[in-house]
Amino acid sequence: MANTRSTPPPPFSHPFRAALPFWLSLSLVPLVWLGAYLGGVLVFLVPLVVWYLFSIIDAFAGLNATNYDTHTHQDQLYWYKLITWIWPAVQFVTLFGILDVATRGSLATWEMVILFIGLGVLTGTVGINYSHELMHQSSRFERWLADALLAMVLYSHFRSEHLLVHHTHVGTPKDAVTARYNEGFYHYFARVLTGCYVSAFRAERALLARKGRSWWWKTNPFWQYWLSQILMLGLAYVIAGPIGVMLFCVQAFVAILHLELVNYIEHYGLTRRHLGEGRYEPVGKHHSWNEAHRLSSWLLINLQRHSDHHIKPKRPFPLLQTYAEEEAPVLPHSYTVMTLLATVPPLWRRVMNRRVREWRKLHYPDIEDWHPYNKARNPLPLST
Repeated sequence: MANTRSTPPPPFSHPFRAALPFWLSLSLVPLVWLGAYLGGVLVFLVPLVVWYLFSIIDAFAGLNATNYDTHTHQDQLYWYKLITWIWPAVQFVTLFGILDVATRGSLATWEMVILFIGLGVLTGTVGINYSHELMHQSSRFERWLADALLAMVLYSHFRSEHLLVHHTHVGTPKDAVTARYNEGFYHYFARVLTGCYVSAFRAERALLARKGRSWWWKTNPFWQYWLSQILMLGLAYVIAGPIGVMLFCVQAFVAILHLELVNYIEHYGLTRRHLGEGRYEPVGKHHSWNEAHRLSSWLLINLQRHSDHHIKPKRPFPLLQTYAEEEAPVLPHSYTVMTLLATVPPLWRRVMNRRVREWRKLHYPDIEDWHPYNKARNPLPLST
């Protein structure tokens, strides 16, 4: 992968035109509405487009290794950031509007289930990804939008887990989200569903304890998490009764599944050197898997430039940098293809284990025993 950091292009002379490709996510919204109104095979549109059509296009669209000037003024990023600001409202109207349309119409039960699986693809692939971008910003408004998006998929604790645990402990046994070498996705998924919730709660409790306060203090964000999720489920019930709650939970589960598939592939088998006494080396470029397929980068707003995100977590997505393969490990295919591979663990291991072993030889040729790095430990004891 070419590294063009030395000669950043001037992409912001026409900010709207430059940002427009990152608005690709909006093209998926009409597909869900078509399925809701017309039913039949159209309820499969979103999964087919995101999982397969985008993968095919990515294979031919090439890579985007262009790096923009990291000192670009925030004013020039307006059209990039705007899509993340308006998406929560778009998602809210789409999610609950389709819940109303689908349950009042003539769709069969199987059509409604597939339709809400497609909605989960949308709220997971786009919504949670946008919430990830927003939660890293300093603006209260943006962080509030992030919380709203996470409440819509019943995964509000992700903010606490991601900011307080993952970014601190990534690449160590203390981070549940760092997939262990040879660990299949389904084992990983079952582990993080409970592990991340517990570690997020413990992290917030530890913050309050440092201030001499108990976990039930009013500033614990878990009160907000619980309330906002109850409100979302309550609204689903008001609109469509028990079937509405069931369909809402279907899309939430699929969204969470997509998030954790991405988490799984981003750090699989990559670990930081243990320095002794519970200390680890600083996070480096080589501790995240990257890729630069053009269409995926537009849809996922440069999430694949993951090494730079961990080095500069608050850097806005248009300014995230991509690196040469000798600096940061590169996935062999696009995110869409790699997440599909992850759902078939033997195939995933066949593709990725060799690459992890090569990464180990390149960056840590002196480490012979890797078993301690594959053990999961909770970052905070129960007594914290």
